[in-house]
Amino acid sequence: QVQLVESGGGLVQAGGSLRLSCAASERTFTSYAMGWFRQALGKEREFVAAISRNGGNSYYSDSVKGRFTISRDNAKNTVYLQMNSLKPEDTAVYYCAADSKYGFLRSTGTGPFDSWGQGTQVTVSS
Repeated sequence: QVQLVESGGGLVQAGGSLRLSCAASERTFTSYAMGWFRQALGKEREFVAAISRNGGNSYYSDSVKGRFTISRDNAKNTVYLQMNSLKPEDTAVYYCAADSKYGFLRSTGTGPFDSWGQGTQVTVSS
């Protein structure tokens, strides 16, 4: 498994922006599909976005499409989530995840992702 460390969460007003970062511990990161998930209090963890190993393909949930952008810098072993036009319903703990067995998104479920970060809190005030 790869070690993942998220950063960049915080408190922001509705309409504001945040950029989350996820640093991976291994150079083999470049072979992995990477994803972002979130979990609001009392709710199940849900898919937010994912990106293929070379960054050529990205995927988004309908709830964030057009507002969030996922990207990666393989030279820095880092994946990002740029979040714009934030809404109070975006409030959640955001998790970075890696699928070490495949370089493209296999499913928007959590199952294929075998490494997870510790999460970073994002709070959007109205």
